[in-house]
Amino acid sequence: MPGEPPTGPVPTQPTSSTSPMPSALVALFACACGLSVANVYYAQPLLDSLGAQFALDHAAVGGVITATQVGCALALLLLVPLGDRMDRRRLMLGQAAALVGALIAVAAAGSAPALLAGMLAVGLLGTAMTQGLIAYAATAGAPSERGRVVGAAQGGVVIGLLLARVLAGLIADVAGWRGVYLFSALAMLALSLILWRRLPAQTPPTTRLSYPRLILSMLTLLLQDRVLQIRGTIAMLMFAAFSVFWSALVLPLSAPPYALSHTAIGAFGLVGVVGALAAARAGRLADRGMGPQVTGGALLVLLLSWLPLWWFDSHGLWWLVIGIVALDLGGQAIHVANQSMIFGAQRDAHSRLVGCYMLFYSVGSGLGAIASTWVYAAAGWPAVCLLGGGISATALAFWALTLRHMPRASAACAQPA
Repeated sequence: MPGEPPTGPVPTQPTSSTSPMPSALVALFACACGLSVANVYYAQPLLDSLGAQFALDHAAVGGVITATQVGCALALLLLVPLGDRMDRRRLMLGQAAALVGALIAVAAAGSAPALLAGMLAVGLLGTAMTQGLIAYAATAGAPSERGRVVGAAQGGVVIGLLLARVLAGLIADVAGWRGVYLFSALAMLALSLILWRRLPAQTPPTTRLSYPRLILSMLTLLLQDRVLQIRGTIAMLMFAAFSVFWSALVLPLSAPPYALSHTAIGAFGLVGVVGALAAARAGRLADRGMGPQVTGGALLVLLLSWLPLWWFDSHGLWWLVIGIVALDLGGQAIHVANQSMIFGAQRDAHSRLVGCYMLFYSVGSGLGAIASTWVYAAAGWPAVCLLGGGISATALAFWALTLRHMPRASAACAQPA
């Protein structure tokens, strides 16, 4: 915690702090992050099927996503911080095993309450694994390459969540929505075996704080870390805009005149891979202290993306493709710059920092999902775009107003320590 005397051993890194992380280990982090986070997003292109199965209308079906985000928030508060005081390898393996069980529970759900409980558990464990792996990667990488390593891991996250929508649609068309979660359970079981064999055997804890004090230290970070406060608020607004779009998209595309299949709807997520490809570049710029500039440009792209997204409903699906590329490009650059900047200050608190930061994400995503489906039910797609554009404009204004108030050390935090 800021201002707190050392309470544990000097962190021992799984890789050298002065040499680059091996490419194979970077790739493993990226792939593991992608497979873990996919579980949180499988439901988005399946909302119409879930609504029909459990008699949920358009306004209520967004609660499926909200339940998942509640699980995400609980993970960030209760599980992700454990990475600072436990062996990360054992922690990841235990969470992977529990996630397999949660996925099977969702596939077997026989009622709406059971479905929501299962989704909460999937959000809890999928998020804990994903963010724990990102914090692990940030700790393992040398300070001068933190943005690159985090960018690669975050690129895996983006590819995972985008392919999740495609894969969920494809499997649902063949085997139904329950087949999606059974398939994912098998995939996570296979990932567990790979992690068991390939992750470093020892990842010593960075603190000896008791569990209650560890959790309370997150409150200190939230109250005292100015960079975390500002970048977290930007993230909350950005993820709310993302959730507004992706939570509502299945509704107009599955209805006339388009009446697309789940596979076709999920395929639109593929165009957002461009955003993942931009992750490493955004991280490298943040390594050079350009995180605020990257954020401003990316927020402008995010705001402008809502124009083609608005037009697609009356001018054709090509406008949707253009809008998705811009939306994911802007959002991904913001996310990578944010994480690179907040990780720069305190090397012994990476798990707690990512937990605090992603709490903002969960709040934004959960509120965006429930607001999006409610607005669509009340006023249709144009109102959804107005909502998303308004949130994006708010984020851009907040960035401009707080730019001069960022601590001078924030640029240094993005530099190699």
